[in-house]
Formats: sequence, C-alpha cells, structure tokens
Amino acid sequence: MASRLPLPETVGMAFATLRANRLRSLLTMLGIVIGNASVITLVGVGRGAQNLAEGQLSNLGANVLFVVPGNNDTRRQGIDFPRTLVLEDAQAIGEQVPSVSRVAPQITLSEVVQAGGLSSSASINGVTPEFLPIRQFEVAQGRFFSASDLEGVRAVTVIGPDLAEKMFPGREALGQTLRIRNQPFAVIGVLEAKGAVFGQNQDESAYVPLTTMVNRLSGRDPTYGVSLNFISVEARDAESINAAAFQITNLLRQRHRIIREDDFAVRSQQDALTIVSTITGGLTLMLAAIGGVSLLVGGIGIMNIMLVSVSERTAEIGLRKALGARSGDVLLQFLVESLVLASLGGAIGTLVGLGTVSLVALVTPLPATIGPSMVLLTVGLSGSIGLFFGVVPARRAARLDPIVALRSL
Repeated sequence: MASRLPLPETVGMAFATLRANRLRSLLTMLGIVIGNASVITLVGVGRGAQNLAEGQLSNLGANVLFVVPGNNDTRRQGIDFPRTLVLEDAQAIGEQVPSVSRVAPQITLSEVVQAGGLSSSASINGVTPEFLPIRQFEVAQGRFFSASDLEGVRAVTVIGPDLAEKMFPGREALGQTLRIRNQPFAVIGVLEAKGAVFGQNQDESAYVPLTTMVNRLSGRDPTYGVSLNFISVEARDAESINAAAFQITNLLRQRHRIIREDDFAVRSQQDALTIVSTITGGLTLMLAAIGGVSLLVGGIGIMNIMLVSVSERTAEIGLRKALGARSGDVLLQFLVESLVLASLGGAIGTLVGLGTVSLVALVTPLPATIGPSMVLLTVGLSGSIGLFFGVVPARRAARLDPIVALRSL
C-alpha cells in the first residue's frame, strides 16, 4: 500500500499550485482580505467610540451624582427639563443628606454672546463656587468666582478656552468684557480645556454666578421660584454613592410629596457608563457581524474557485491516484490550498485593517483601537472559514475515480 505523503511535501505542492495561478489566487483571497479588514476596522472604530464616550464621561468628575428634573414619560414627550427641581431642593440636599460633601445647583441657557464686533452662540451656566471642585474643572488664567461674587450678584464670568479664543482672538481674555443678552460681564477667568460631553463642547461655555444668572438672565418663575436644570452632587467617597442616591431620592420624594412616580431622576457616572457601554458594545457587535458577512462571502468565493480548480485538475488528480496517491493525500492537498488562501488573505486583511484603524485614530478624534486577541481571533476565523469551505471541493477531488479522471487526458 502506498504511504501517505509527508505534510511538508503536501504543503509545498499546495503553494506550488497557487503560485502557478497567481492572479486567480490573489482574486480568490480578495474576499477574505476585504472581510478581515472590515472586521478589524469596524471593531476598532466601535471600540474607539466606546473609549471616546467613556473618556468624556470620566470628565464629569469623581463620585458625582446628577439630579435631573422629569422622568422617562416627560422625556419621551420631548420635555428635556420640566420645572420640578428648584434651588431649595439643592439647599436641602446639602443640609440634610449626610453622605454628600458638596452640592452645585445649575441653570443653563443657550445665548448669543458678543465681544467687540464678534458674536457666537454659547452655553451660559449659572453655578456656585462648588461647581469647580465637583466637576473637576481647572482654572488656567485668572480665578473662578467666589462666595462674595455670588452674594454681591456681580456681573462676572469665567469662560472656556475655545470661547475665549473665538471671542478674543490673539489677545488676553482676562479683563475683557463679554456681553450676554447685551449686558456686560467682566471676564475674570479662563478654564483649562475639558472637552466635550454628550456632543456638547464644554470649552465653549461661559459660567456666571447663580445669583447673577437669576437676577439678570433667567429670572424667577412666579410659581416655582428658581428652577434648576440639574444639580451636581459629590458623594463623600466612592462607597457613599449608592447611599447618597438613596438618601437624595427619599428626601426629594418627601419634599415633592410624591406618592407614585418620581418627577426627578438621580443618575451616577456609573449609570451613564453602563448605558454607554451597552450601546457601544451592541454597536461593535453589529459592526463585527457586518464584517463577518464579508468573511462569509469570501469563504464562498474560495469554495467556488476550488470547485473550478477540481474540474480543471481532474486529469492531474487521476494521474496522482494512478501513481499511488491516496484519497487522503488528495483531500489534504485541497484542504491545505483552501487553508493557505484563507490564511494569507486573513493576514493581509488584518494588516490592512490595522493600518486603517491607526489612520482613523490619527486623523480623527476617535481613539480607534484593536486588541491582540481580536487580531488573533480574526486570523483564526479566516483560516477556519478556509477549512470549512474547502471541505466540499476537497471531498469531490478525493472521491474522483482515477480511471474516469484519466479519460480527460
């Protein structure tokens, strides 16, 4: 009985056959190249989106809770900030919740600001001095406003670096006058760059004392008093976050005389991270599935070409069998050819995908990245696809009758 061909010889024959049909081999690999590159790129971009969102959320501050007005029903109705939080709520949280260290009420308006002949739309935020440490902002120039500015209802403002550059290009922003609703505000500070959160650039914002905001810009509601957009709350430490959320919820339910559904919500940074991770994780999975379809198409292309190859090489197969080659040798050769096509295509596609991910990270703000485990997974998957889709052509080649095959000579 003829002995089985050594594996290195079988692999060598497979490479020789593929080299003899270079163009067809390259075109066959193209589907796997595109599929692997798609998977690597799409997963890298998906992870980049997740990293970007998590990085933005980390800028919100440590041990921070956000109390926002309204519930899911009001938000579904398009009411972003219903008037259910007032200044007295923030004061009560600071005075009556033991697990809270700082509280910063906030009113936010979108206004057109002016300086000289320049104007721009900006987010105007009425806050207290506690806002700075809670949200971990840093002052680059000048100072943040103090308790005396708050008590004196002074027309002062601290602005973000992007707004400073936009309104005072090429000159010092400190000491300049910024007009908000045609009212002059003295610029007493410029903040360090903070970046964007949920699509809003915090560096294009202006901050004024809360009392000044109420008296000069937002006004008081005759029914509700000083309505707030939200309240930033800093827990004493990371272990106190859940306790603080529970105590704030109970306090506000009592203050608002709530029997059924809350008219407010208490959100933590971890809640936001969980939501973002869920959304971006699902997005990454969907993108990977789209790339997987490309790999599947590439596998089908390999099977089709290998079936054509079997038909073209019928005489060769018959001759090999007549000279003593076993069916297993023929099966192994065609499987190796499929595996080589898929693995080489996978390796090339991986390099293309890694290059694309690096390019995206270089030219866009998206920190696209891909882990080594995902690279190994995609290369292994492409090889597995080659084996899987190479089985049918290989079995057909192995089952050829040598006598019938030799008739095609």
